[in-house]
Amino acid sequence: MTTIGLTGSIGMGKSTVATMFAAAGVPVFDADAAVHRLQGPGGELVAAIEAAFPGTTGPDGVDRAGLGPRVLGDDAAMKRLEAIIHPAVGAERARFVAANMDAPIIVFDIPLLFETGGEKSVDRVVVVSAAPDVQRARVLARPGMTSEKLDAILARQTPDADKRARADFVVPTDVPIDETRDHVMRVIACLSGNAGG
Repeated sequence: MTTIGLTGSIGMGKSTVATMFAAAGVPVFDADAAVHRLQGPGGELVAAIEAAFPGTTGPDGVDRAGLGPRVLGDDAAMKRLEAIIHPAVGAERARFVAANMDAPIIVFDIPLLFETGGEKSVDRVVVVSAAPDVQRARVLARPGMTSEKLDAILARQTPDADKRARADFVVPTDVPIDETRDHVMRVIACLSGNAGG
């Protein structure tokens, strides 16, 4: 089995590329989706997060808008939150791997792959990338997004040029979608011929 770490900065089209891998039959583990599930209504982390950060949960699970200000900029609080979340996501990831042991390739969709050192735990890294002006236009089109918010997010992420330099494969998304899909299919073909290598 070859493991792929799929990453890319905000607005680069990573979710679209992850969907392309899945549509081609490659199992995809979405770390963000796992966190949302674990923190959602009835999620297994809701009680632990409420105990650590009282008043940040409700019937819909964790109130991310309420929790954010309690941990952002507070390293100790962020470490407490990560100590709750990371082991649970790790367990979900292990279940995913066990369920897909026969797959020649699996993808881990991890937004902050380089920022968390996750590239050390995968065989290959695929970075999704687009030109800076395309990225900004996409992100600023999102509801509630501002230039200031985008700049703050980008300041916490490894720069796109650094990600591309450290990637085994770069998939562009500022091209026609069929061209992006062709890149994905080439990655799959390349790694299928080199599974485990």
